[in-house]
Amino acid sequence: MERAWVTKYDGCLKSPIKQFKQVPVLILYEHGGKRHEKVPDPKDLELIKKIDEHDIPHWFPTNRMPEGEETRRNDDIGLTHVHHFFTRRNLATLACAWAQADSLRTRFMLTSMMYKSSLLCAPLMSNYFAAKKGKTRGGWIGKERSGTLYCPSIHSEVSIWSQIESRSKSVRVTAASDHLPMISTASATDIRIPESSIDYVFTDPPFGANKMYSELNFIWESWLKMRTDNTLEAICNKVQGKRLLEYEFLMKSGFSEYYRVLKPGRWITVEFSNTSNAVWNALQNAMGASGFIVADVRSLDKKQGSIMGYTTATAARQDLAISAYKPNGGLESRFKLQAGSEDGAWDFIRTHLSQLPIFVERKGVAETIIERQAFRLFDQMVAFHVQRNVAVPMSASEFQQGLNQRFPPRDGMYFLPDQVAKYDKKRMTVREVLQLQLFVSDEASAIQWLKQQLTRKPQTFQDIHPQFLKKIGGWQKHEKALELSELLEQNFLRYDGKGEVSSQIHSYLSSNFKELRNLAKDNQALKAKGKDRWYVPDPNKAGDLEKLRERTLMREFEEYRESKQKRLKVFRLEAVRAGFKKAWQERDYATIIAVARKIPEKILQEDPKLLMWYDQAVTRMGEE
Repeated sequence: MERAWVTKYDGCLKSPIKQFKQVPVLILYEHGGKRHEKVPDPKDLELIKKIDEHDIPHWFPTNRMPEGEETRRNDDIGLTHVHHFFTRRNLATLACAWAQADSLRTRFMLTSMMYKSSLLCAPLMSNYFAAKKGKTRGGWIGKERSGTLYCPSIHSEVSIWSQIESRSKSVRVTAASDHLPMISTASATDIRIPESSIDYVFTDPPFGANKMYSELNFIWESWLKMRTDNTLEAICNKVQGKRLLEYEFLMKSGFSEYYRVLKPGRWITVEFSNTSNAVWNALQNAMGASGFIVADVRSLDKKQGSIMGYTTATAARQDLAISAYKPNGGLESRFKLQAGSEDGAWDFIRTHLSQLPIFVERKGVAETIIERQAFRLFDQMVAFHVQRNVAVPMSASEFQQGLNQRFPPRDGMYFLPDQVAKYDKKRMTVREVLQLQLFVSDEASAIQWLKQQLTRKPQTFQDIHPQFLKKIGGWQKHEKALELSELLEQNFLRYDGKGEVSSQIHSYLSSNFKELRNLAKDNQALKAKGKDRWYVPDPNKAGDLEKLRERTLMREFEEYRESKQKRLKVFRLEAVRAGFKKAWQERDYATIIAVARKIPEKILQEDPKLLMWYDQAVTRMGEE
């Protein structure tokens, strides 16, 4: 339907203005301790008209709403200036109260009422109907839509007087003890606190483009005659010229300060929520580049329990509590002496494992701690080296082999020797360990899923192919499609029926088939049952397979590097990751930057590994 409009004279602007038409439809009031409602009668409408024509004798702001993603959202309905956001009655009342305010505390109280006093306030309809049924008394009070300047089609004019009465009782500053907390208002990029002086940091940082903080402040700041300097505001905002890269840079500046003031070995908790993978990756990258090491990520929704697989596409759709620590001085000192050596890498892994939770249980089921899995430990080890500009001393297969030799595994997780007994004791109290639910969307997640399936049960191509087809429904459009046969040949081994059955297949068959128990590995019945089954290679034998796969990936990466295309539309993400890693090891930062520019920015920002290599390359190029 077409919107109804009204044209009226704005005395403040000294010109006619066109605004959306508003008609009073219901009055909710209190009398004799009871609440009532009525349809506006001619006297009510005449009173509203008289108030609208009233000349307000006190000052109030008439600022034009500035350019922005939120501040100009109501221009198309005629709300272009600050005073347009209030009914004439509430504007007059606020102006009168502001003129009488003689303290900072009183003005603080009044600014806290601005949204609820404005046209941005919508009636809580569900609570209103509940109140009519006698289930609640507070249903008639309106509520603004948090985080936006959205003006609802039906708004609730909330009494200024009732708000003042309510808030004046609650706005008090009371000393709980003789030692008052220190409170400051400043940028997190310049915390004026001595280095290594803080025991713990809790931060709730801006979530990319979720909220335009300085824009949302404009209405009450107009009353205060003071504006926020948004130069260092860490958000994504087109009007301010801040894209994801600028947001990440500002977040790095803030987390670097957190890192500086935090004592070695102490912790930071980050509360974070965003529906964008790119913003989630930017936060992780900012934390890592600042020196923090993530140890645990949990959902804040208690019904959901701990988050699983937070590097997957669905991760950022939850409210997260991220726990990270600043490495103690001992680790950093030792690492400087052993940088680039295997001893230095394993020293980091030991220290990191000591910081991770040992056992997580929910409703009688143990949860897999993703940070204790081999691929996450490898990623953390690589990141620790890259962020300190040190060569990574081993390949993934060498790392896996060393991990099995040094740290006892349990349920796909790795522990320090003194942690295993604690885990085993707790493990006996639960029914099972809940495995990670992997979402197959690209080559890397497909390999992880296949590894999970084949570790549990070595299978033939015919066995696993139907399951694989069901899993690849969410394959990303930019990711080069690979056949199951290609993934198996490049990452796993197949028993051809010749020689002894592999230990992996022997263990599975002897455990699941009574007639095959206690048979030698060269038994014909065992060999026949194991023929053509794919299995996860032993880490001691996986090196050659990894080298073969790396050569294939590097050939594809060279094609991308030499391609004349400005943008690569479909490519193999694993090949780009392998190429970036090799180029970084060779300090060929220019190649990383050149290929990164051929990749769609959204893809680059949504892949934490690519983003890490790229950011480090840009940083190193700048330093040199």
